[in-house]
Amino acid sequence: MIISHYENSLASTAMSPPLLKLGAVLSTMAMISNWMSQTLPSLVGLNTTRLSTSNTLTQISPKEGWQVYSSAQDPDGRCICTVVAPEQNLCSRDAKSKQLRQLLEKVQNMSQSIEVLNLRTQRDFQYVLRMETQMKGLKAKFRQIEDDRKTLMTKHFQELKEKMDELLPLIPVLEQYKTDAKLITQFKEEIRNLSSVLTGIQEEIGAYDYEELHQRVLSLETRLRDCMKKLTCGKLMKITGPITVKTSGTRFGAWMTDPLAPEKNNRVWYMDSYTNNKIVREYKSIADFVSGAESRTYNLPFKWAGTNHVVYNGSLFFNKYQSNIIIKYSFDTGRVLAQRSLEYAGFHNVYPYTWGGFSDIDLMADEIGLWAVYATNQNAGNIVISQLNQDTLEVMKSWSTGYPKRSAGESFMICGTLYVTNSHLTGAKVYYSYSTKTSTYEYTDIPFHNQYFHISMLDYNARDRALYAWNNGHQVLFNVTLFHIIKTEDDT
Repeated sequence: MIISHYENSLASTAMSPPLLKLGAVLSTMAMISNWMSQTLPSLVGLNTTRLSTSNTLTQISPKEGWQVYSSAQDPDGRCICTVVAPEQNLCSRDAKSKQLRQLLEKVQNMSQSIEVLNLRTQRDFQYVLRMETQMKGLKAKFRQIEDDRKTLMTKHFQELKEKMDELLPLIPVLEQYKTDAKLITQFKEEIRNLSSVLTGIQEEIGAYDYEELHQRVLSLETRLRDCMKKLTCGKLMKITGPITVKTSGTRFGAWMTDPLAPEKNNRVWYMDSYTNNKIVREYKSIADFVSGAESRTYNLPFKWAGTNHVVYNGSLFFNKYQSNIIIKYSFDTGRVLAQRSLEYAGFHNVYPYTWGGFSDIDLMADEIGLWAVYATNQNAGNIVISQLNQDTLEVMKSWSTGYPKRSAGESFMICGTLYVTNSHLTGAKVYYSYSTKTSTYEYTDIPFHNQYFHISMLDYNARDRALYAWNNGHQVLFNVTLFHIIKTEDDT
């Protein structure tokens, strides 16, 4: 309240420059003093925290089983991996060392700030002392003059009295300022003592603890990177997106990249419609595909059936129109390298997906190799999964599932597991999966956003870890999240 009164007096009365300077100093010092008294204890942890001097070291179990969720990319194109580490006890000495280190840094920063403040305080304090001496002398002279005021002119006496009235409120403020200056000096001494104590505690615990912890973290990060490089297969957990890459073509078609292409090779192939077409358009990159800058056009020797083609290791694999014959076509040579009939496979809308379109035979690739998904009379129209030899197109092994092919919206392979959607329309979700590794199935519930209401092609690309889709004349990408369990040498 005293300072407020003083500021009001300054606003209403023309004060001299020295008094203005003094007012700024006093109000600044009052705020600093208030901040120091309220904030300092909480900053250094004296109000709520006590430092433990225990040297107990909790052992960390060597047994680890890391859980990793990996996704293709975020909206900025960066790879995403979420790692869930097993629950472990933390080293108490490491935590204490880190806490003390941070606390010591705070104290050192505060000590430097207080040192600067102290120098400024000492300078201003000398100014205040001089002002106080002048005020006391002025007060004594005023009393002397007041006793003999009859000898002075009334005007001079009144001016002197007004000047004295202006200075009177400063006297208790000066007293408070001297107290604050002593308090700052006391804070400075306490900070110096606290810094010495913390340094001693840190030396007692051992500075090597923090460095040891840091090295262990770096070692763990290196191990984790090595594990991530080896990640190939996992279980589908989530589908996000889609990202619309382009809008072009008819309602039905296919577009794809080669999962076995070198990292810098990002060619895109585009096949519009599900029948009565032999033209494949090639683009050097996704950017060229979006802009429509074709690099090459291929005229296939046969028309294709459906939209379930795949490019794998430089060749196009597709179902020949009105047959169950699979064709392997080389983009490099422009020739058919192999063709083979898929025994008993239904074709020409005998066992298509729910949307029709001669989608009886679905060719796909994953981390394991090349696959064909189709249905046969022998399996009562239910889905058959066959692993193919990519060179000869021979069936290496087949699995018969119990899921009706005509009830499936689309399907794709990830890590040897077939994932089947229940519809090609709005509300579609991954409803069924079949593992070729264990020859077992399960019903799932993995929804995804069918933004344009009609999916006629859905294929997984192991390199991009993404689903390529043709959605009602839109070429879109879905990001997938896979669940991995990495067992270390310590696991039994």
